[in-house]
Amino acid sequence: MRLGLLYSGGKDSTLAALLLDEFYDVTLVTAHFGVTDDWEHAEETARRLGYEFERVELDADVAAEAVEQMFEDGYPRNAIQSVHMHALETVADMEFAAVADGTRRDDRVPSVSRAQAQSLEDRHGVDYIAPLSGFGRGAVDRLVDATLDVTVGPSEEIPRSDYEAELRALLAEEHGADAIGEVFPDHEQTYVTDVRSAGDE
Repeated sequence: MRLGLLYSGGKDSTLAALLLDEFYDVTLVTAHFGVTDDWEHAEETARRLGYEFERVELDADVAAEAVEQMFEDGYPRNAIQSVHMHALETVADMEFAAVADGTRRDDRVPSVSRAQAQSLEDRHGVDYIAPLSGFGRGAVDRLVDATLDVTVGPSEEIPRSDYEAELRALLAEEHGADAIGEVFPDHEQTYVTDVRSAGDE
């Protein structure tokens, strides 16, 4: 059964792929707005890990609305939630029997409620799966430490293919470079470079 997994090249979506691989024909799907070439980082990781890869371009109007929302809010949470749901809807329109993401149990954003998941499934005729939804941050980090080679660093320095990179670029374009620091709190991002073989230290 073909499954499209929203993929950023980071630890959560990579771990989700490994968990789903036992049961599905997994394709890693990076959704982007065509603003930057950051999606190429996810494609490179997908190729290194041996997964099929597709990219899908999202509606530019959704990006514009998200940028204005985060600027007005002064934080990115609501805007990123909107973009994530749009991305899931877009992947659900592709030829997959199931769609998935790397959201965890304790994620504040993005998150998918039970009602949103059921609506997505009913309207698109797909299964929605969040394989990490039962895992807390500590459990995810321990699995990642045992399984993946990961580069960790400040969000603005780590190559990644999530929505944030393009939203940052659009925010700077519309409201100036200082707006990035005003809207986005300092936080770390991850980029997966490889999956460890059994017996690797």
